[in-house]
Amino acid sequence: MTSTDAAILGALLDEHHPRKVEASEWAHEHLRDPRLAERDASCSFWHDGWAALAERGALAMIADPDHGGSGLDLVDALLTWEGLGHGCTDDGLIFAATSQALTMQLTLDRFGSDLQKKEWLAKLTAGEAFGAFAMSELESGSDAFSLTTTATPVADGWRLDGTKAWVTLSPIADVLIIFATTDPSLGRWGITAFVVPSDTPGLTVGPNMPKMGMRTTPFAMVTLDNCVVPDDARMGAVGAGASIFSAAMEPERGFLLIGNLGALERVIDTAVAYARTREQFGTPIGSFQAVSHAIADMKVGHETARLLLYKAAALHQRGTPSMLAAAMSKLVASEAALRGALSAVDVHGARGYVTEYEIERDLRNAAGGVIYGGASGIQKNIIARMLGLPT
Repeated sequence: MTSTDAAILGALLDEHHPRKVEASEWAHEHLRDPRLAERDASCSFWHDGWAALAERGALAMIADPDHGGSGLDLVDALLTWEGLGHGCTDDGLIFAATSQALTMQLTLDRFGSDLQKKEWLAKLTAGEAFGAFAMSELESGSDAFSLTTTATPVADGWRLDGTKAWVTLSPIADVLIIFATTDPSLGRWGITAFVVPSDTPGLTVGPNMPKMGMRTTPFAMVTLDNCVVPDDARMGAVGAGASIFSAAMEPERGFLLIGNLGALERVIDTAVAYARTREQFGTPIGSFQAVSHAIADMKVGHETARLLLYKAAALHQRGTPSMLAAAMSKLVASEAALRGALSAVDVHGARGYVTEYEIERDLRNAAGGVIYGGASGIQKNIIARMLGLPT
């Protein structure tokens, strides 16, 4: 067994892996914000928490050392993010960090030009800049490549026109990766990616949009109106945008919910503690099968999701095709987190429903996981297709 295989096996089998535990303890100490409920209500991002993550190196773990990264193995990075998700109750902060690293940074690192990487990667890994990944549109939905945002050749480069929807971190972004079609008749083969600073004339970011959960992660609409960028803003070849997007989605699909996985373990811990101490009819409610079985189901869902996620990570790290594993990981992790959070509300009863006890926030934060990164139905389509079924 190689050292890499041993590390992967350790992550799979050791739910209390030292790297994960250390990250959880650090987050519990350094990422506890007494104003979280207030910020959640006002949809406010925690800049001090982001700075603390950057100082710890949590934004730089998987980036190339030539551009400010640590070059850490994916599995080790995931263990850290899982621990951070367990120890930090601001789920939106951890989601923003993993989104930045897995989507924005990896895409720049893999497909960006030397100029683009030199300009942005070190700033992103150091927490000195924010990036946003702008693919979705109001009408595209699950048909990700049916874009109406256009890129038209002009003398100085390209003119971008259109609107991008629900762009994570866009209200505070310094740079965006924007996907546009250079030839609608070519479908997915006409899509091209561009790296665009947020202060480029013609690019307008709308106000932060209130949403059900992950309210401390800002997102907004992005409008491009006669937004002219030089040709060196182009990422990859003309028409390579769909391939770049698909490559970016595999790690996002498989691993973006790693923070949610840590949060689900925290939810289980809270439910167990409450069920051991809360009494009804003269006995702890944890002695009632309705409660104990609900918590047992939460644990089974968590463990299943964890094994699938780290299996996908092991395959990805080895360079083995992992699309099927990533789709199963996304499907199971998102639905386990949602079911677990709903069960936690049920276990806590009225206390779970009111804002004061902060249980309902876990449910709201888990709800989006079955939508972003590809809805559950899309993951099932991928699984069916990989099994050879006609889709």
